[in-house]
Amino acid sequence: MNAATISALDALASAGGADEGPREWVRVQVDTGGIAAGAGEVLERLRGAMASLRPELLVQQVGSSGFAFADPVVEVQVAGMPRVMYGRVEPEQAVALLEAHLTARRLADDHVIATRRRGAAIDSPVTHVLVKDTGSGHLKTEFVQFSLAEELKRRGIADRVQVVRALDVGIYDEGVAVQLLPGAVTYTNVLAPDVARIVEASIIGGAVLDDLLWRKPDPQVRIVLRNCGNIDPDSIDDYIAHGRGYHALRKVLGSMQPEDVIAELKTSGLRGRGGAGFPTWLKWDLTRKQPADQRYVICNADEGDPGAFMDRSVLESDPHSVLEGMIIAAYAMGCSMGYFYVRAEYPKAVERVERAIAQARAAGLLGRDVLGSGFAFEAKIRLGAGAFVCGEETALIASIEGRRGSPTPRPPYPSVRGLWGKPTAINNVETLANIPAILLEGGAWYASHGTETSKGTKVFAVTGKVAHAQLVEVPMGTTLAEIVHDVCGGLPEGRDVKAVQTGGPSGGVIPDKHLDTPVSYETLQKLGSIMGSGGLIVMDADDSMVDVARFYLRFCVDESCGKCAPCRIGGYQMLQILDRLARGRGSRDDIAALRRICLAMQKASLCGLGQTAPNPVLSTLRYFENEYTAYIEGGPAYARKMSRAASPASSSTTTATLVSEQP
Repeated sequence: MNAATISALDALASAGGADEGPREWVRVQVDTGGIAAGAGEVLERLRGAMASLRPELLVQQVGSSGFAFADPVVEVQVAGMPRVMYGRVEPEQAVALLEAHLTARRLADDHVIATRRRGAAIDSPVTHVLVKDTGSGHLKTEFVQFSLAEELKRRGIADRVQVVRALDVGIYDEGVAVQLLPGAVTYTNVLAPDVARIVEASIIGGAVLDDLLWRKPDPQVRIVLRNCGNIDPDSIDDYIAHGRGYHALRKVLGSMQPEDVIAELKTSGLRGRGGAGFPTWLKWDLTRKQPADQRYVICNADEGDPGAFMDRSVLESDPHSVLEGMIIAAYAMGCSMGYFYVRAEYPKAVERVERAIAQARAAGLLGRDVLGSGFAFEAKIRLGAGAFVCGEETALIASIEGRRGSPTPRPPYPSVRGLWGKPTAINNVETLANIPAILLEGGAWYASHGTETSKGTKVFAVTGKVAHAQLVEVPMGTTLAEIVHDVCGGLPEGRDVKAVQTGGPSGGVIPDKHLDTPVSYETLQKLGSIMGSGGLIVMDADDSMVDVARFYLRFCVDESCGKCAPCRIGGYQMLQILDRLARGRGSRDDIAALRRICLAMQKASLCGLGQTAPNPVLSTLRYFENEYTAYIEGGPAYARKMSRAASPASSSTTTATLVSEQP
């Protein structure tokens, strides 16, 4: 038991919360996406420059806050200036940008990401004004910026208030937005006559213009991503001091029985975030009740969906929260050993998880006597070789045991007979990251978010044709339209959404007319898709739904273990049919054949890969059968023409030969 760790946790518990940490700092968001964009070099340059310019200023690496579209991202908090996040900071400009911030108190045009913590009152003098046309234009931004600057000059206050073009304000299709810093009062649909009013009433008078005020709250609620972008993922001290780290574990070991923990999870309504949505408390309860001399808990971090980066980002940005969730899970189930199963293609995630385990062990949070409680638990990491099928529980277990990663029939389920024949609970990264917050705040608090049957929040990696690809976390029940348009800005250049694809290769395509559907396990299933682990790909009129189905089916054929005939043969047969259709050599009989094979795979495949591989084909047939028919009737060129003509911006009736939507 580490006395320093106990002391820090005791101090945190007595304070009732986290230490705010240093008052002045620079944070560079260093994850895989940031590194690819140059964040590592940005961090090095800023540390070198600040060593001579401001040696007392903390220049810190943190994980990603999710703004993938703006990498590299740098956040700055210093006295006399508003807390500001800069996006798209190139290494060559990083030092000059920060010097201007620190010495001249000036923000850089076209780099500032406005805060989503918007204010409703002006409590302190306005020092900076952010301007952004939330539509597709840029000239309006420059016009309002110029107009505000001229009005400030006319009123003699241009020397103390800077007008800045923002990179993003988190509001879209609401005309010109203006945010007043540091209070973050935000106005939308600002017109030329409003400029003088804003200067007179708000900047000089400190009054809020109610007719312009943006009152809609940020759709995001960050529970899983609560620490991402705010703490150094390589520092257990930072996690404990500023992220309320291991506070939940101390509470559990100090005042709760295993049954109490499971009961709190039952109250929370948390369901597995890996895709299946099985109640977490029930999985833990089943595992705990199995008679055994050894039980295991596994964190499934074998994220393999194309376009998905939820688990990677959490492991890279907040590994200790996942580890803490695993330790609590182990205590609740009576497990003495846990494994992180992480794909080897995630080297930064592997590195940070390994460091977190080592730090926790040194701090007495792992080992024979965790925090002096008598509870013993150890954790290790195992690398996956990139086989998509190893995301399936029984295949994952086989891989950890050193066998070929292929599924086995269930039952028995892993909760009864899992790793090395012992009861085993497998939870994914997002599920475990929720656990500390639930135990700290209470199951009822968590259940207050979401819907009646789908509680809490869900993390999505939104990519594709969307304007601002990013990692988002929204309460269950948020609509697809809100995620795509209100959080991620819709499509660039005013283009229309044709469809979104959820659930990865196991999911389905959802057309634009269903985007107002609230996100939950049940609603997505009704539409022919699934929640999955959280990948969400946005598509427009240039995307052929037949090509989308081919892409995902080819992926599943390549990743199939080949153990069972329905998946091995059925997937290959369907891919042959789709390839034939895409070349314009198909027939109407092929569509009927696709449906028959899909049904056979769903009914007879051994594991979830084969059972769900038909989903992209079935969903595209359900909503876009006219595109399949167009390939049959006129070949690829005709089909592409019909695909664009059938986009939301066009007439729904393109030709008499197109087949209507099938139920």
